[in-house]
Amino acid sequence: MRLKHMNSRERLLTALDRREADRLPATTHHLMPYFLDTYMNGMGEDGFFDCFGLDPVMWVWDQKPDESSGDYWTLIEAGAVGGGKRWITSDNWRIEVAAVSGTRNRATRYDIVTPAETLSMVLEESGQSVWVVERLVKQKSQIALIEKYAPGTLCDLAAIDRKAEAMGGRGILRGAVPGFAIYGQPGCWQDAAVLYGIQALIMETFDDPQWVHEFLEILKRRKLASVASMEGARLDLIEHGGGDASSSVISPKIFEEFVAPYDGEIITEAHRVGLKVVYHTCGAMMAILEQIADMGPDAMETFTPSSLGGDTDLKEAKTRIGDRVCIIGGFDQAHFLQGCTEAETRRAVRRCFANAGAGGGFILSPSDHFFDADVELIRAFADEARQCRYDV
Repeated sequence: MRLKHMNSRERLLTALDRREADRLPATTHHLMPYFLDTYMNGMGEDGFFDCFGLDPVMWVWDQKPDESSGDYWTLIEAGAVGGGKRWITSDNWRIEVAAVSGTRNRATRYDIVTPAETLSMVLEESGQSVWVVERLVKQKSQIALIEKYAPGTLCDLAAIDRKAEAMGGRGILRGAVPGFAIYGQPGCWQDAAVLYGIQALIMETFDDPQWVHEFLEILKRRKLASVASMEGARLDLIEHGGGDASSSVISPKIFEEFVAPYDGEIITEAHRVGLKVVYHTCGAMMAILEQIADMGPDAMETFTPSSLGGDTDLKEAKTRIGDRVCIIGGFDQAHFLQGCTEAETRRAVRRCFANAGAGGGFILSPSDHFFDADVELIRAFADEARQCRYDV
């Protein structure tokens, strides 16, 4: 019996509820401006999803300052790395921006002026991506400045409501647990790794675990307040986690002690305010599959295959945790969205469906974003996914 046709929103939400949709939902992860400009003639994200017939996911980051606390918007000039947008600041957390000379790529220094001390962070970009070259937290005592002076972020419910109305049945809205404003990650451990450096942070779990817990507790409290402000938001999914908690980077023991207690509490708060959560772990994750699922997320990603530096056995992952979470990702975008035949791309889609599609609860997606891809192979990816039905 052929199932009733679903629109993209219905299809994605059905999968997130771990049920069978009319067919395999297929989308992508973070459309990169470089790809859209280079390969799609500057096409917008809506145009991309329409062009290929993929199930749209709109990423929204709508926040607002807590004006009652004296916070306000500051526009960061477009010429700065990471600039061209408004950031939440205050008189006790002023941001000053300056170009850095003598670097291979364009770089920008951000000085954050507080009443006690000025913190600094440097970002660099290549035209494809942005990364941190100077960490904000250089002395352990500086985490107290974040706790005392850094503005919080509130969810802009009205802005999200407008986008939900415009989206309709075309797809879903996806937000995130806010990371540190200049450059950060949703997860507590991952945010700390950005601010302090992952190698240094790992060493401190052995040398000064009490300080690491103090740092994570500060970040957790800030994130809990942000998530609490999302109550009533018409978000279908929010992202949590990040790659620095993958088992490519840390051990299951560090995950158990320094990741799960903090990120799990945020997932609980998200559920309290009515939001679904996807936990993002790009990299290896087979050693910590159950530990992630035990935190209670509704979905997990990215299920990176070994051909991309991960370790995912998609079939085994489905067997171990597929009855507990929706699986998102699993597709090797580096080898099957460029440099191969359409038939190879289609076979890769079918393998993913065979390994993780049974019973629903699987959303096909590249296992992370991509910068370069063959347009015709994306078309083959989308078309083959449409043919993966649950009623045949």
